[in-house]
Amino acid sequence: MKFPSPVSVQWIAELIGATVTGNKNGQATGINELHKVEEGDLVFVDHPKYYDTCINSAATFIIINKETAVPEGKALLVCDEPFEAYLKIVRHFRPFSPSNQMISDTAVIGEGSVVMPGAFIGNHVTIGKNSIIYPNVTIYDYTVIGDNVIIQAGTVIGSDAFYYNTKKNREVWYKKMESCGRVVIEDNVEIGAGCTIDKGVSHDTVIGRGTKFDNQVHIGHDSIIGKNCLFAAQVGVAGAVDIKDGVILWGQVGVSKTLTIGENAVVLAQTGVPSSLEGNKTYFGYPAEDASYKRRELVWVKRIPELWEKVKGLESKK
Repeated sequence: MKFPSPVSVQWIAELIGATVTGNKNGQATGINELHKVEEGDLVFVDHPKYYDTCINSAATFIIINKETAVPEGKALLVCDEPFEAYLKIVRHFRPFSPSNQMISDTAVIGEGSVVMPGAFIGNHVTIGKNSIIYPNVTIYDYTVIGDNVIIQAGTVIGSDAFYYNTKKNREVWYKKMESCGRVVIEDNVEIGAGCTIDKGVSHDTVIGRGTKFDNQVHIGHDSIIGKNCLFAAQVGVAGAVDIKDGVILWGQVGVSKTLTIGENAVVLAQTGVPSSLEGNKTYFGYPAEDASYKRRELVWVKRIPELWEKVKGLESKK
């Protein structure tokens, strides 16, 4: 999430009750989680396992629960509960704002666009020209939708990220990391019925221009779906995935978190993708492998009984 304007690190320290070490005159431009940080961002860390990763990331300001060495130009904001400090910043800049009508007065809907009865359009939503929003679609706050977009009935755009801060030494193990990111849907996208697209935790979930989704597709938080992709029914994509242009995912493909699928890759139905895939290849199976190799493997698996009978026959002749 980008702040409306740069904010001094001293002001943020006062807001969250932190002590600043390092660059005390810096200006933060936004807040982000570790997978998406950029220069000028705030990030938080509350576990020693991730101290070095956070401090040496692109983030300029690190909310942390221990004083440690800090690289030149960066600042540490030291406090007891970095996660709670993160939540306080999110709630300040992106407070919950209840709606009392189906289409918010703050929504901007472009010329020629149609919103069918029963659709909900939240606060600060932007919809471009000549788009169609079918009945019972729910579009959460701050979503951005381009021109010539079609969203079929029952789809939810901008629901909260499935993302939790985990500590097993407290009564509630999983504490919700409140989402302050957005969903951005570019021009000429079609979203089928009953799909769900989660907003980013602190960045954007993006659906690229010309991409088409079948029904019941789920896209996790902070994922970037490229241009002119094609996803069949019941595809599930986890958080912070980078899917490049022209990728085809056929029915019931499952994609794990924080990985990349290269341009023009084709993933056949019911394949599981636990790690990154190169582009311009066709994949099948679990774990996903080159489809031609996987087909040969299946042929040999089917021949196991035949080969076993031959082995027993040879042994009986000894």
